[in-house]
Amino acid sequence: MKTDDLIDRTTYFVKQTLQNAEGGHDWWHIYRVLRTSEQIAHSENVDLKVVQLGALLHDIADSKFHGGDENVGPRMARTFLESEGVDEPTISHVENIIRNISYRSGLDSETWRSPELDVVQDADRLDAMGAIGIARAFSYGGFKNRPFYDPDVAPEVNQSKSAYKNNNAPTINHFYEKLLLLKDLMNTKTGRKMAEHRHRYMEVFLSEFYAEWEGDGDRLQVLEELFATMPESVTRKISLNE
Repeated sequence: MKTDDLIDRTTYFVKQTLQNAEGGHDWWHIYRVLRTSEQIAHSENVDLKVVQLGALLHDIADSKFHGGDENVGPRMARTFLESEGVDEPTISHVENIIRNISYRSGLDSETWRSPELDVVQDADRLDAMGAIGIARAFSYGGFKNRPFYDPDVAPEVNQSKSAYKNNNAPTINHFYEKLLLLKDLMNTKTGRKMAEHRHRYMEVFLSEFYAEWEGDGDRLQVLEELFATMPESVTRKISLNE
């Protein structure tokens, strides 16, 4: 089977499997991670087929939606790839990407790495940052019926894997417990460069959020900082619509 055919069939399988998934972990999350993985892979010495399969299957069954069972995803991926006649080394590699890609996996001592995991992990982490990351955080918070913010509930930094998995804190806390930490955890040069902008965008968002929360109407400086991080084409469109 040609690689392109395999990628097409894997894409179809993932789309069908995730058609009713929560908005932050649906097919479009997979699509973005795949595209970003391919972009990063151009600058890395990796097996592109493994990168593509890892990106497509990395969230085929996120343990958050399967009672915390971290074996469901790797098992589903293996079953599918075996049905497609994929060779064992590739299947094993993709399985290991799925088992080791998540942020919570990194809270334990890491025992397995590969350049392909580095690429897909960076792409997955980038999708948890910036505008998309903010949208995904609040989408999942709404799915779990969590409050936006509670000033009386402080973020818990340096959590253990168990504490992270069982955390039910307000969504804003998630920025300090994970999202703002991702910039310094990127594996590749391209990933680090992309993370810088998305990190700054989240910082500006948080400044605006707290200002609005307290009813502070003087946000000119925050808005100027936000505009400074936007591409000229975007600010031009905003100006034309005023």
